[in-house]
Amino acid sequence: MKLELTGHNYQYAAEQIMTVLFPGEKPVYGPVGPEDEDWARIRLSVGGTYAVAVTVLHRAGKETRGESRVRACRLEEDALARDRLGQRIVKLSFFKAAAALTGQRPPWGALTGIRPARLVTQMLQRGMTEGQAVAEMTRELFVSPRRARLCLSTARASRKAEADLLPEDISLYVGIPFCPTRCAYCSFVSASVEKTFSMMEPYVDALIGEISLMGESVRRLGLRIKSVYMGGGTPTTLPAPLMARLLNALETHFDLSSLAEYTVEAGRPDTVTAEKLAVLKAYGVSRVSINPQTMEDRVLQAIGRRHTAADVLRAMDIAQKSGIPHINMDLIAGLPEDTAAGFRRSLDSCIALAPANITVHTLALKKGARILLDGLAVPPAEAVREMLDYAEERLTAAGYAPYYLYRQKYMSGNFENVGWSLPGAEGLYNIYIMEELHTILSLGAGGSTKMVDPRRGYIERYFNCKFAKEYMEKPEKLRADRQHFETFMGGLMASYRAGEGSRADG
Repeated sequence: MKLELTGHNYQYAAEQIMTVLFPGEKPVYGPVGPEDEDWARIRLSVGGTYAVAVTVLHRAGKETRGESRVRACRLEEDALARDRLGQRIVKLSFFKAAAALTGQRPPWGALTGIRPARLVTQMLQRGMTEGQAVAEMTRELFVSPRRARLCLSTARASRKAEADLLPEDISLYVGIPFCPTRCAYCSFVSASVEKTFSMMEPYVDALIGEISLMGESVRRLGLRIKSVYMGGGTPTTLPAPLMARLLNALETHFDLSSLAEYTVEAGRPDTVTAEKLAVLKAYGVSRVSINPQTMEDRVLQAIGRRHTAADVLRAMDIAQKSGIPHINMDLIAGLPEDTAAGFRRSLDSCIALAPANITVHTLALKKGARILLDGLAVPPAEAVREMLDYAEERLTAAGYAPYYLYRQKYMSGNFENVGWSLPGAEGLYNIYIMEELHTILSLGAGGSTKMVDPRRGYIERYFNCKFAKEYMEKPEKLRADRQHFETFMGGLMASYRAGEGSRADG
């Protein structure tokens, strides 16, 4: 599709709407000529009273028009606000024209970001009532009422979690990049243990070195660890003695006395043993994830898992007997070979086990995943919608409420991932990282440290080496990252101690 931009250069904003309503289309930029059949002219103009975005869209012999505006005075705040508002009205004008032409209304309307609940949180912080916030989502941004209610519920959980944070609070992420086998949908940096078993112990040695290094920095800066999340990969791929060494190092080098939550992913049921969970319990782990993704054996086989639904039941029995208080289960809507009926059976099986949390993901077709490489067939968007609608109805009836959500690129049907929990069992780390409430210090290969100044909404990131072998061979990278962390967090803590405002000011 030819895109002609006038008065702005918000290419990404236009492309986001184009990919939602015209999947598979590729943008071509430049002036529209007589020979062009499918095109959009997107103009942004600023007058004395309003800034106005107008899109004229021509496709398959039909032509439609969309318009959105904002008061011009709002563009005078700062460059960031000007860009944000400009992109918003450009997207809305394109969305209106495209929706009029196609007759489609995606579930998330004109929203394309990964954290839609943050918009509702910001509306509530500005003094809107919950009803006003939902109305703005549905009327102004064309979000479906069902999705707007999801945002409201997760915004409530976010505000509750934020109210319990202190300026010095941070969380830890610890990455274990090993799995028994690689799932067909996976694009994470992880290695099959069959090929890398000999690397596990030296990797943990290197990780303990980083734990020691960063633990010293955290103590010196006066930071407090609020939550720990060990993910991957599948952390319980580690043998019990190696896991014990790692947890002991975390306990030795970080003060964990203020933890509100300690999570370890035991995602693959074929890695769960009573011995490993006893180690987790002994070191204070309060939450584990046992993630079947599906309870349909045929689907498990299609995605490359070497376990059955019966193995999930066995792992859940071990976890429930371990004494670890909170258990999460993950399901994915839209997996290859699955059907709406199969997903319903999977969800009903999980609810019957009464875990504290059930996270319902939507399949994201990521580059590098075997689903795309092998051309595996996946359910159509309407089947995925049916799965998610059933999940909302059944989980709500069973006493679960949504507490965090996020979206990803290339999701089936342009839907979302939602974490559901029983009252009081919300996964706090998930809220902290998705709502960007405080700094997440990431340790291990593939980790991404996100340093957050919540008062200004300012974020800086740095990335650990992507692969385990590279991570082990480049200690100088860890020292450079440590300096970056100390500079940012030292400045942030100094400003708090100097009385330059509190978390609530932002």
